[in-house]
Amino acid sequence: MENIKSRLKNSDKNSMMLLLIAVLIFGIMAVLAPSSFLGIKNIQGMCTQFPEFGLISFGMMLAMISGGIDLSLVGIANFSGITAAYIMVKMGGSPASILLGCIAAVIVGAICGCFNGFMIGYLQIPAMLVTLCGLQLYTGCGLMITKGPAITGLPEGYSILGNGTLAGVPVAFILFILGALLVSFLLRSTVYGQHVRYMGTNSMASRYSGINNLTVTVKTYAVSGVLGSLAGLIMVSRYNSAKTDYGSSYTLLSLLIVVLGGTNPDGGKGSAVGVLLSVIVLQLVSSAFNIMRVDSSLKTFVWGVILIVVIVIGQIGSRKRGRE
Repeated sequence: MENIKSRLKNSDKNSMMLLLIAVLIFGIMAVLAPSSFLGIKNIQGMCTQFPEFGLISFGMMLAMISGGIDLSLVGIANFSGITAAYIMVKMGGSPASILLGCIAAVIVGAICGCFNGFMIGYLQIPAMLVTLCGLQLYTGCGLMITKGPAITGLPEGYSILGNGTLAGVPVAFILFILGALLVSFLLRSTVYGQHVRYMGTNSMASRYSGINNLTVTVKTYAVSGVLGSLAGLIMVSRYNSAKTDYGSSYTLLSLLIVVLGGTNPDGGKGSAVGVLLSVIVLQLVSSAFNIMRVDSSLKTFVWGVILIVVIVIGQIGSRKRGRE
């Protein structure tokens, strides 16, 4: 119990550090490129761009807190989005088809997540292997539906989810905030939140204390899958088409966001606030790169370097705390 409390305090410190970094980046860019960076279009653009990989990052965070990892989230997102798009097109693009397609996508995400959780929790197969195979499986399922080309001809009304605004605020951003609030509530205010942290800290001790690790694992990956499906719905709406290769860089990016947000790769520690701030920081950096016209390949390299540095710093910090 004391270990959990200590990790929560460290999460708060990490969140404060990320907040300061975000303010610093915002301040620097506001001085260097005020007209470009502070423009309404740029701010709306940033709020439209990050919700999809932000939701995937929340799913990744839950898996990591439980002591696992979910490398299948991009596959789930695309499979769910393809399912929704297929239903909408086949039903003629009516309002009912949009609703039914979205519901089907969420169900697909939950089923994929439950399958991952069952394989990990019941069969005791390492999460990395299960979700890596899951990525290929769900991508293959999507290809079976599309037969290769993208699904196009989506109803015009559906584009509101990825490109529309509500009172000037992007709809996708609103969905992202709702997802963040849901994850924060689950971790902070439910028994499940306590159990997933206990299990991530020490799975054997949690089992001996009466926690059903299988149930917690299945719930974790089910929620992760649902978050992935929501990301898929946003991607399909934003691109106005559905394909299996969307968001190919989001796995690395979500890992970077989650670790930078203070989630322990070994499990037991993580917060929705940390991931939220980490998403904002990386989006600010990405926007700064775009304004300065930095090559996209260099951005990918920078993300990889930052991820390695953050992991190394985290491991050094863990060893120091262990000696103390």
